[in-house]
Amino acid sequence: MLWELLLRGVAVLAGVALVVVVVSAAIRSFVLPRNESVLVSNYVFRFVRVVFDVVASRAQTYAQRDRVLSIYAPVALIALPVVWLGLLSVAYTCIFWGLGEGSWERCYLISNNALLTIGAEEPTHGLVASSASFSEALLGLLLLTLLISYLPTIYQAFSRRELVVARLELRAGAPASATNLITWLNRSGSLLDDEDQWQRWEEWFVEIEESHTSLPIISFFRSPQPGRSWVTSAGIILDTAALIFSTVDQPRSSNAELCFKAGCIAMNRVYRFFQNRAHSQPSGLVATGNPLEEPSRRDFEHAYDQLQEAGVPVVANRAEAWQHYHELRSRYEQAVVFLAKLTVAPEVKPV
Repeated sequence: MLWELLLRGVAVLAGVALVVVVVSAAIRSFVLPRNESVLVSNYVFRFVRVVFDVVASRAQTYAQRDRVLSIYAPVALIALPVVWLGLLSVAYTCIFWGLGEGSWERCYLISNNALLTIGAEEPTHGLVASSASFSEALLGLLLLTLLISYLPTIYQAFSRRELVVARLELRAGAPASATNLITWLNRSGSLLDDEDQWQRWEEWFVEIEESHTSLPIISFFRSPQPGRSWVTSAGIILDTAALIFSTVDQPRSSNAELCFKAGCIAMNRVYRFFQNRAHSQPSGLVATGNPLEEPSRRDFEHAYDQLQEAGVPVVANRAEAWQHYHELRSRYEQAVVFLAKLTVAPEVKPV
């Protein structure tokens, strides 16, 4: 009948459209080197995050929440190809039914046998159906290969990020602070003149901007130690530069200025990537306290006194230094605070 032919045609077109959506999502998620928003991936990550938020909200301490959330990113990453394969199975079930391969149950069996390359159930109605079966098997292998191929890339980017985080903790103390880091830099004679140190941090920010927007799931891979976080580390480096520029009575270093600029750009671009996808923000679980909150005037005065006691040359006008520091911090504060809440970062001292 005409209506049945029309219905089968719609099923084939819907199946082909779904295949295109899945393949496009896979390419944009793992192959395209830019920050594309992939709707399928966003829904998968969001759903998995809600589940982990519910579980983590029952934890009594930050260490317990951190232990729960440390599994979130790996689980979400593995769930992604599972969802892709499930959508492919549905898509080809529609295609095989539209091509007249029998009941929905048989078409589902044909689709899954092709997808998993079992071969127990094959299409019997011509070359088109057989070609569809072969294409499904090829796409299934391709999606799994994409994930396996990009796992080393993801973990290499994670390892490079965490190396800087661990090195920063050695210099800024535990818990880390910008004041401790400035004191260490001054004691080692590299407050502004250590070209290698500031360049290393600049390169770190540039890589974060690229990797954490093109592969956003990396943002949620947590540091091996509960007290560490790439977000808090970025905030400490930027706070250090802002405190040096506003408070330390020395000429500015061009390398420190480039590092500060790279850090502001990187953190704001990662922030805008997630902020533009408002539903990616946690639904209720945030870090203990207010991580990387804006320091008060009293905090700044305390940091000023600490630097003075450590022998760091400071400017004479405290009020002017405070205003300058406040202005510099406004360039990255919103981004850092948002990302700290998004990733449930540990609480650190403001300065």
